[in-house]
Amino acid sequence: MKDLAASDAPPARGALPRGTWVRAGLLGTLVAAGVGVAVTVDLPAVDSARDWLDGAGAAGPVLLALGVGVALLGPVPRTALSVLAGLVAGFWTGLAVSLAGGMVGGTGAFALGRLLGRPAVAAVAGPRTARADRFLSARGFGAVLTLRLVPAAPFTVVSYGAGLAAVRPGPYLAATALGLLPSTVLQVGAGASVEHLDRWADALTTPVATVVAAVVLLAGAGLALWWRRR
Repeated sequence: MKDLAASDAPPARGALPRGTWVRAGLLGTLVAAGVGVAVTVDLPAVDSARDWLDGAGAAGPVLLALGVGVALLGPVPRTALSVLAGLVAGFWTGLAVSLAGGMVGGTGAFALGRLLGRPAVAAVAGPRTARADRFLSARGFGAVLTLRLVPAAPFTVVSYGAGLAAVRPGPYLAATALGLLPSTVLQVGAGASVEHLDRWADALTTPVATVVAAVVLLAGAGLALWWRRR
């Protein structure tokens, strides 16, 4: 982490080592490869994912979390992965997998952005980054936490962006861990509840339930009409 923090300071203006642009090109290649994988590879089917998880034993959740983390290095929607984790592994295991995978992906993208892209960004922008760097260095926790709680930008964009900016590693990791919790609970819970919703749907489509629903709707419409006349 010391190396990551040390690279926050913008380099001096002037000619930079060729390696700076090589690293930036490598980062662009990795991101482009992630985009290609995200576009061409579909998420696994639920049944096959469950079979794999059951057969993997105790190592299954760990490997699944690592897979989620690697997927989040590319532009894969974290919401879809969290819902799938809940659907495949249940609530508690899915929650652990999603949170761990989110931290792995968020940390990896931050590190790649900081080590490969930050020097080039500072070189191109020069002194114009000084004010933003001062702000993000002092208030990076609040900025990242806000973006994690209110997803104004995709998860992967925030992760790489924080690495390219001057957000310090400690506040970034703390804000990511805290900001992931509320949305992940909701998303994994939605996935874990799908089977229960299916059972409720089956129950609600019986003839008796249909008649009851029709009576309730007519009664509600009559009440609304009476209220309007009053």
